[in-house]
Amino acid sequence: MRLDTTGGLSNAVVILGALVAAGLVAAGSAAAQSLPFETGTVEYRTLADERHFDGRVEAVYRSTISAQTGGEIIELPFDVNDYVPKGAVVLRFDDTTQKAALDKAVASEMEAESRLAEAQSAHQRNLRLIKENAVSQSQLEKSEADLKAAQARLKSSRAARDEAQEQLDYTVVKAPYAGVLVERFVEIGEQVQVGQKLGTGLSLEKLRVKVEVPAQYVARIRGDTAVRVRVPGKQENWLEAGERVVFPYADPSSHSFTVRVALPEGQHGLYPGMLVKVGFAVGEQKSLVVPSQAIVHRSEVTGVYVVDAAEQAEFRQIREGREVPGGLTMVLAGLEAGERVALDPVAAVIYLKREPTGQDHE
Repeated sequence: MRLDTTGGLSNAVVILGALVAAGLVAAGSAAAQSLPFETGTVEYRTLADERHFDGRVEAVYRSTISAQTGGEIIELPFDVNDYVPKGAVVLRFDDTTQKAALDKAVASEMEAESRLAEAQSAHQRNLRLIKENAVSQSQLEKSEADLKAAQARLKSSRAARDEAQEQLDYTVVKAPYAGVLVERFVEIGEQVQVGQKLGTGLSLEKLRVKVEVPAQYVARIRGDTAVRVRVPGKQENWLEAGERVVFPYADPSSHSFTVRVALPEGQHGLYPGMLVKVGFAVGEQKSLVVPSQAIVHRSEVTGVYVVDAAEQAEFRQIREGREVPGGLTMVLAGLEAGERVALDPVAAVIYLKREPTGQDHE
């Protein structure tokens, strides 16, 4: 009996072709499946060329209070480093002497008012009598002089009353603004003279940063270029700074210019004396950027999960630069424009560790 080798070979070819076609369809359907995470594209952006310099935070309002009246200190509600609300009493004098002086001034004012009323009555009476020739011209002129003298005495007594009231008000020292008491020069029971220093306070609500900038950048930061200040913390947080003041002269030893940068009002976690980074935009540059959420930090290694055309993800180490607005981070090395990265690194790790299906084994 003869075997039909031709027909057997043909059948084998048909079966093999069907298997290959089925494999291609399966591979195509697997590639068509969407990834379990979103991807972002690495691209070039035109960004501000920002230079960073070290600056020190300082208070705009820092003042030393001196005594405007004398006496014994009987109350000191706040100690050094205490927060003091605006208008709070920070020091109180014994006001016995000042109250007595005010009472005396008020009594003198009342007496002057009575004398003035008497002088006005006498002058009015002489004005009527002069028409009847009942008084002489000299008597009328004397009554007019007495009236003017009484008016002057009343004015003087009122000024003395105001001064005495002011001295009494000076026995209570109140905070001109909300802040912190950083120095105190007196204690309870101490006798204080006029002009003696009492304490120093500074405001935490209005701060600024003082920074030294090299001369080569001064001309480029005098205008309306962007300025921001980094707030120290676990995550980078930048504050958009306000008005800047560039000193019109350079330091003769460092040849740098002093620049004062105003911070937004309110408390942002910054305190006088802190060292911060100040970023000045001195131009523009074209930089490669990647979405910040795609970056992974593993100990001392920084990288991203790059997705290739076959929908395969792999971890790649990169060198990152600074963060820029829009949730982006500059990439200094490790990536190229047009590459895709996983926006959810955790999902990318799970995707890499997935178990192969039975079809994959076959």
